[in-house]
Amino acid sequence: MPGMDRRTLLALPLALSSAWAAAPAWAQSPGLTDRDRADVARVEAWLGALRTMKARFLQIAQNGAAAEGTAWIQRPGRMRFEYDPPEPLLLVASYGQFFYFDRQLKQATTLPLSSTPLGILLRDEVRLSGDVTVGRVERGGGLLRVTVFRTGRAAEGRITLVFNDNPVELRQWAVVDAQAQETRVTLSQAEYGGRFPAILFDFNDPRFRDELGIPQ
Repeated sequence: MPGMDRRTLLALPLALSSAWAAAPAWAQSPGLTDRDRADVARVEAWLGALRTMKARFLQIAQNGAAAEGTAWIQRPGRMRFEYDPPEPLLLVASYGQFFYFDRQLKQATTLPLSSTPLGILLRDEVRLSGDVTVGRVERGGGLLRVTVFRTGRAAEGRITLVFNDNPVELRQWAVVDAQAQETRVTLSQAEYGGRFPAILFDFNDPRFRDELGIPQ
């Protein structure tokens, strides 16, 4: 499996943000069917019931480059993506911010969590309506795919959430950026209901943690 190009990984936070402001041609989609609405309700119920999850992840870029690691999600509002060595990268969502840190370069980037499509997954109440519009619902191969974009803007990006259909369980998401480049994240070995130490999501600029000898 090819390794992930560093520039591809370094661009990920910007891709997540710019994709949410891109302009896909399909944004004016037809209305949902009753079956679509029922499936969206199932997805909302599953996400709303999710409190904690730990899983392995595989991230694949448009060019086939790949990276792996471990993800922790604690709803509402918290997420951590720890990439396996030799990738020195860390993504943390907490306190309404999305933090991206390169341990090797000692560089940190901060974005509002609300500016990234992943913020949808971390809301206290998950509603795929209102300021979020469901553009497409697809079924096949035992999977349920729900594509959403931000409501009320002329230019919109998209994130597609992929679930096992029966029973519903999040398996993957894909974000498309302004250049129509896709970043896909697949989850495996998911564990639910665990208790995580608060420090796992406490960013506070890891450069200071390194200096103090506090593990990341």
